[in-house]
Amino acid sequence: MRFLYNVLFLTGFVLSAPFYFLKMVRRGNWSEGFGERFGNYDHRLKQALTNRHVIWFHAVSVGEVNLCTQLIQVLEPRAPNYKIVVSTTTSTGMAELQRLLPVHISKIYYPIDRRKHVQRAMGLIHPEAVVLVEAEIWPNFLWALQRREIPHFLVNARVSGRSFRGYRRFGFLFRELFAGFTGVGAQDEADAQRLRELGCRPEAVHVVGNLKFGSAKLRERRVLDVRGMLRQLGVPAGALVLVGGSTHAGEETILAGIHQRLKQRYPGLFLILVPRHHERGREVGDALKGMGVKFVYRTEIRPETRMGEKSVDCLLVNTTGELRFFYEVADVVFVGKSLTAEGGQNPIEPAALGKAVVFGPNMQNFPQVVPQFVARGGALQVVDAEELERELDQLLGDAGRRSRMGGLAREVVRENQGSLEKTADMILEHLPPC
Repeated sequence: MRFLYNVLFLTGFVLSAPFYFLKMVRRGNWSEGFGERFGNYDHRLKQALTNRHVIWFHAVSVGEVNLCTQLIQVLEPRAPNYKIVVSTTTSTGMAELQRLLPVHISKIYYPIDRRKHVQRAMGLIHPEAVVLVEAEIWPNFLWALQRREIPHFLVNARVSGRSFRGYRRFGFLFRELFAGFTGVGAQDEADAQRLRELGCRPEAVHVVGNLKFGSAKLRERRVLDVRGMLRQLGVPAGALVLVGGSTHAGEETILAGIHQRLKQRYPGLFLILVPRHHERGREVGDALKGMGVKFVYRTEIRPETRMGEKSVDCLLVNTTGELRFFYEVADVVFVGKSLTAEGGQNPIEPAALGKAVVFGPNMQNFPQVVPQFVARGGALQVVDAEELERELDQLLGDAGRRSRMGGLAREVVRENQGSLEKTADMILEHLPPC
């Protein structure tokens, strides 16, 4: 079976490599750390790890990185003798690691799941424990951990219906892998039961809650003065602000169209668009130009920037890692990937800030979270663009309703805190003493 997997993986990798290489080029900074994806790490990492006890965390991309950094902040003071290494898969994830984590924590790219590349990485890093944050299940990597009897953990684990069916269909491959986890932090009992059915040992599965609730910071030092930025753009004090967060293709133009129409009722209404992938900035900008929207790119704003008479109606954020600070100034937030795409992005962050949150029908990535917000009245779920416009119109015209929604949303977040500490406890219980 392992031989067959490796043959199929190599074939699939060769066939898909041009697509993924093009994707990396589009995202930028593709050459930085390129060799690390094949397990080729430089001498600086080797020096940093020499004679150290290592915990290896893996966070696929930006969303997982944000969770990972919060978990590390909770766990590191309780395991001071361990050296922490964090890997990611994407360049945007690496940018976030560099921004969020101190220099003493090593940041690397995750090796592709070919046996010799995994062995090369393992041979250099010699982890004493590995923590996968919502990570994909890569067989060669997990087989290597099992072979070396290295404790490994899957945290914030969620198994969608589609994934569950896929893992069961290929149970001959995955049951052994799931059975090898030392500890699994499930978001709720439904996920815990699915994980047990997939092969996780019952004693290894712990229901700890959703880390995205635990990592939502209700108080955090502001590092980006968005209100000052809006003043530079000539946005009047007290103007209503609509933020489209983590939007996907098609959602930006829908929001821009709604903004153009609602601006007739709310003349000071300002739109901030934050695409999920910042490299789409030019594409979105071209679409906005075609609609006649007056906008400015985030990267065009400098300390000396003053728009003067050239007022704009929209700020297009073509940077990464700043979404939270734009949420802070919002009167209403639309959460993307929920109207024109499937899955949905994280509604917890704006909810933790006490914002009125609206999202579309496609929030499959948050099956436990969304019902809590909707049932309590802390968020609105709409079925299409027409309903979105109606709800935004009503929310923008009713400050009291916005305030009540934001307060209820924040209550839901507060009630779900504590998952980070429970996850850290699960890991620390199995760490080898050092």
